[in-house]
Parts: sequence; C-alpha cells; structure tokens
Amino acid sequence: MTQPRLRPPPAIQGICRTLEAAGFEAWCVGGAVRDAFLGIATLDWDIATAARPEDVQRLFRRTVPVGVRFGTVGVLDRDGVLHEVTTFRHDVETDGRHAVVRFGASLEEDLARRDFTINAIAVHAERLEVRDPFGGRADLAARLVRCVGDPRERMREDRLRALRAIRFAGRFGFAIDPATWEAIRESAPHLGRLSMERVKQELEKVMEQVASPSGTLERYREGGIFATLVPALATAPATRFRAIDHLARPGLTGRPHRRALRLAALFVEPGQVPPRDLERTLKALKYSNVEARAAVALAGAAGALSWPLDPALGEGMLRRVVARVGRLDLPSLARILWAHVAAATDGPVPDSARRAGRALYRRALRIAWRDPLTIGDLAVDGDDLRRVGVPAGRAVGETLARLLEAVLDDPARNTREALLALASVEPGSLGPR
Repeated sequence: MTQPRLRPPPAIQGICRTLEAAGFEAWCVGGAVRDAFLGIATLDWDIATAARPEDVQRLFRRTVPVGVRFGTVGVLDRDGVLHEVTTFRHDVETDGRHAVVRFGASLEEDLARRDFTINAIAVHAERLEVRDPFGGRADLAARLVRCVGDPRERMREDRLRALRAIRFAGRFGFAIDPATWEAIRESAPHLGRLSMERVKQELEKVMEQVASPSGTLERYREGGIFATLVPALATAPATRFRAIDHLARPGLTGRPHRRALRLAALFVEPGQVPPRDLERTLKALKYSNVEARAAVALAGAAGALSWPLDPALGEGMLRRVVARVGRLDLPSLARILWAHVAAATDGPVPDSARRAGRALYRRALRIAWRDPLTIGDLAVDGDDLRRVGVPAGRAVGETLARLLEAVLDDPARNTREALLALASVEPGSLGPR
C-alpha cells in the first residue's frame, strides 16, 4: 500500500523530537496514521509517548490540560494549533464508557487497548518506522473493520465502539469482520448506558463523513442499535434513509446547514403525520431547540401532504404547507421532498417529474413571499379584536387563528374591514370555502 501522506507535519515532528531528546519514546498514532495509509489528508495528528503528563507539561512552554487524568495534554505549536500528546497506558477497569487507566505501558500495550486494528498502527515521526502488531495495514488493504483482540471484550470496554465500527465501515466503504459484527449485535441491548450527546455526535459524523448514509443507518438498524437508542428510527421506511443519500453532504470542511438538514430528514416522512412525541424524541437525542423546532416543522409540513405529491396541489393547501414550515425553511422542505422522489425512483428521475417539481416549487416560493401566512401578517391584531368586543385572553388567540385560516384559503380577505367583519361571525362560519 502506498504511503504518500505518511510523513507528519513539521510541528508534529518537532514535538516528537523534543520528547525523544528528553529520553521519552514518541510515536504518531490513531486516525491520522490510518488516513495516511489510505491516502487521505489530515491535520489532526495524535502523539503517544512514554512521557507522563507532568513530563509533557514540563517540556513544553504552552500546554492545555485536555485530559490529564487519562494521560492527555494538549501542546500548542508556534501557530497556536493544539496537538494532543497522550501517555502510553492500559485500562485497569471500565464501566462500558469511561476507563480507569494506568500509565507505564509499552507502545504495544497502548496499541492493544485501541478499538480497531486500522486505528492501532503507529509510525515514527522522522524515521517513518511502522509498528503494526495487530495487522491493521492488512485490514486496510482488505477493506475490513476488525476489533483488536477479542471483539466482545472491546465492546464491553466502550459501548460507543459499536457505533464507531459501523461509521468507519460506511465512511471508507469497508466490510465489518463477522466476529466484530456479532459482538456489535450482542452489545446493542447494553447501549443505553451511552450518553445521548455522544450518540448524536456519532450521527453527526455519519452525516458529515459518509457520502451515502443509508447503508450505515441500515446497519444501525440491523445491529439493534436504533431499537435501543432511537426506537423511532427502528421502524423507519428504508426510503427515508435512502432519501438522505440525495441530500448534499456537508463534508469535513463545514457547511453545518447541510448536516442539520440530513439530521432533520431522519424524522421526516412525506404523507405521514409525525408522532406527537417527536419533539421529545429530538430533545432526548440532544438536538438543540433550533434543530428540534426545524425538524418538527419540516415533519409536520411534509406529513400534511398527500404522497406522492400532486403537482396541481391547490393554492389553499400549498399556502398551509408553506405556513406550517415557514418561509425561511421552505427550501429545506423542498430538498427533502425531492430527495424522497429521487429515493423512490428506480433510476434517474424522469424529466417530466423534474419539470413538475420545479413548477410546484416556484408556485410555493411566490406564495411564500407574496401571501399572508402567519398571524403577524394579518391586517388586524389582538388590540383590534378587543376593541370590537372579542374578550381578552384565550378568545383573542382563537379568533386570530380562525382569521388566519380564512386568509390562507383566500388572501383577498386580509383587509381590516373584512377581518373585523369575520371576527364578529360565529366561529363555525370561518372555515375554508
């Protein structure tokens, strides 16, 4: 296997030289070494060393105590970039997520505690000597994710490894070693001890790193991971996962709005009313308030549509869909709906469907920026209603909601005179005509 990117950057070489000059062994380890063998550029090089944390802090002028208890010190280079330097260690005990570690291990012992063989390769920063005691290079060549040592023991040590194994397989297009896969399936019922912050972080990495996430998401389902962690996704239609493949990937360099759209699309099913507890599910998964509200709005708007979508959708229904999702999120809804069209099509989407979709989206855009869609767009407000005799409090809100329904059906009704006249009519007469 070629190694065009195996030599670490000068800052990493300088840190390793300083450690070795003080008598401490130092090696580059982890994902950067793996990616270098795969020919993938990376800036995130980690160093493993025989030096203890206090030694590292003594040797370097600018350090950050990233995780001293676990042996990790951040060393700032001359450009202010932080590089993690971690003491050789082995686990003494673990609760399935957090380990108690002991320093004083050898490089081989340190590599033995790592998750997968492809992440258990070390390279010397200057000599480019490679230490690969568990066959990681062979597994890279075979395109295989395999645990170091006993897969069941690796999963018991850290339950997050089940998710990471599937993510790595999806990111690199690798298979999963059968024994490792069986250990993942056995680990699934025990994943409830993971923090939901870490689970969401793994989902975010899938959306960022995996070009077509559907295969990864299906593996989560097949492995029993969704059944334990996100039951709402355990029964999601396969087309929903395939639709995400058709949403632009954020990649590793940013564009967080694309990642947020892919995350929201996990819970959007056109033509299906979203579950009432969707917002609670999203909050439990540690979606932010903004992410949760956007996902709920998208799911509600898409669920209100008949599916497959009728290109001749009536103006009143189209206004209600736009009103429900909001003007600013209309493009996101359109992207998700189009992704579902593409996912359901066996082959390229026909040109006629593309033209119909574009025409419908143009209609929706005109509605979004031309027509009244919210209570704030009405020609009257609560003060106007109270002046004509609508009781203060709940009645005002209910009346404004009924007036909005009338205006969504016919925007011409959005005049002060017409709305005040409608406000004085019995509620049952304000429905759509």
